[in-house]
Amino acid sequence: MAAQPEVADVWSRTPKPMARIYPFRALRYNPSLVRMEDVVTQPYDKITPAMQQAYYQRSLYNLVRIILGLPELFDEPGSNDIYTRAARDFADWRRMGILAQEKDACVFAYSQRFTVPGGDGQIHERRAFIALGEVCDYSQQVVFRHEQTLSKPKSDRLNLLRATRAHFGQIFMLYSDPALTAEKILFSGAAAPEIEVTDEYGVTHRVWKVSDMSTINILLGAMEDKKLIIADGHHRYETALAYSLEHAPPSVARTERNLANTTPQPHYPEAAVMMTFVNMDSAGITILPTHRVVFGLKDFAPGAFIELARKYFDIEPVSAEDPVQLTRLLARQPGTAFIAATRLGYHLLSAKCEVVAQALAKLPERQRRLDLAQLHSLILEQLLGITQEAIREQQNLRYVRDAGEAVEQVARGQADVAFLTNPITLGQLREVAFAGDVMPQKSTDFYPKLLSGLAIYALD
Repeated sequence: MAAQPEVADVWSRTPKPMARIYPFRALRYNPSLVRMEDVVTQPYDKITPAMQQAYYQRSLYNLVRIILGLPELFDEPGSNDIYTRAARDFADWRRMGILAQEKDACVFAYSQRFTVPGGDGQIHERRAFIALGEVCDYSQQVVFRHEQTLSKPKSDRLNLLRATRAHFGQIFMLYSDPALTAEKILFSGAAAPEIEVTDEYGVTHRVWKVSDMSTINILLGAMEDKKLIIADGHHRYETALAYSLEHAPPSVARTERNLANTTPQPHYPEAAVMMTFVNMDSAGITILPTHRVVFGLKDFAPGAFIELARKYFDIEPVSAEDPVQLTRLLARQPGTAFIAATRLGYHLLSAKCEVVAQALAKLPERQRRLDLAQLHSLILEQLLGITQEAIREQQNLRYVRDAGEAVEQVARGQADVAFLTNPITLGQLREVAFAGDVMPQKSTDFYPKLLSGLAIYALD
C-alpha cells in the first residue's frame, strides 16, 4: 500500500473549496432476475435483528447479506467471517448478472413519499438526487458534520469497505438552494420511474436514471458553490475519508473541470463516495427525536436522581395514558425540557436557564441552548457519571427512535431511566454545523431513511 499523504497536503492542491460531484456507472440490481422489494434494505444501522432475519428470508440476493451479514459458528476473522462472505457474495452476484453495471455515467433522481410517524397522516414528498461526491476533510469547509461519531461503527464499515471495495448506501447530504435548481432540472418530466418500491414503513421510493450529459453538467455546475452538511452517514463518510487517504496517489493533480468536453470523474476511485443530495430549502425535510435510554448504572436510585436534577431543572411529575401523550406534552414546552421515565413514573424536567448557562459556560452559546447538549453534559455526564468515552463506546446508553420502546425498556427492567426529547430543528442544525461545532452522537433522525441497494458504487 502506498504511503499515505498528509490530510492537509492531499486537499491543499484543490484550486478552491467547492463541492465536486460526479455522475457514475452504477451497479444496479437486474430487474429481470430479482424483485427490488426483495433485495433493498434500510441503512445498516437501522436494521434490527428481526429485520435482519426477515431480509435474509426474503431473498438469497438481499443486500443485508453484504452490508450486515449474520455471524456463523466457526467464523475466523480475516479468512471466514462476515466481511469475507460479503466480498464473496458481491463478486458472485456481479458474475451472475444479479448486479449489472450501467453503460453510461449517470445520476439518479430520487423521490420519497411518506407520512410522518405519529403525525396527522398528511402525505409528504422529499426530492433529491444520487451521485458521487468527493470526500473532503472537514477543515476544507466544503463538507460539514453536525454530530460526534462512535468508534465501533467506523471500524465495522472500514472492514466492509476494504473487503468489498464498494459503497452500497448513500451518504445523506444537505445543501441550500432556495431557487430549487436541481428539482426543476430533474423532476420536470412525466416519465415513469425505473424503480418504485414501498418499504416496511410505508414509504414509497421512486428512482429515475438521468444520463444526458448536458443535463448532468448543468446540475453539477449549479452545485459547485454549495456547502454540504452530513444529515445521515457520519460514520460512513469518515470511513470513506480514511479509505481515500489510504489509497491516495503520491500527487493528486487537480484542475478546474471543463464541463463542455469531458465526463467529470473523481481523480481516483476512492476519492469519492455515493451521496444523496437533498435541498434543505425544499419541502419534505423531517427530523424525528432520538430518545436516550440509560442502563447498567451501579446503584441507580430514581428518587436520588430526581433530587440531584433539581439543581439544574424545575421538575414536576406528569401522567399520561401512553407515550404519545408524553411526546405531545414535551413538544408544547417553551424552552429546553425532557421527560425522564423511571420506576417512579414520569417527570418533566424544564431547564433553569441561568443555572444551566453558568454550568455550561465553556460551551458556545448556540450549544448551551440545545436540549441534547444539556442532557449529555449535565445529566448523563455530571449527574449520572457516564463518561464521554463510555458514551462513544455505547456502554451505558442506547439510542431509540420510538418513545414507547424507550419507556418499555424501563418498565421491563432493561434500563434504569429513559429520557424523551424533542427533535433538533433544521435551523439549529445549520447553525451548529456551519459554525464548525458538533452535537452529541445521534442528535438527529432524518425521516425517512435512504434505501440501500438502489445503486452501488464499485471502486473496481
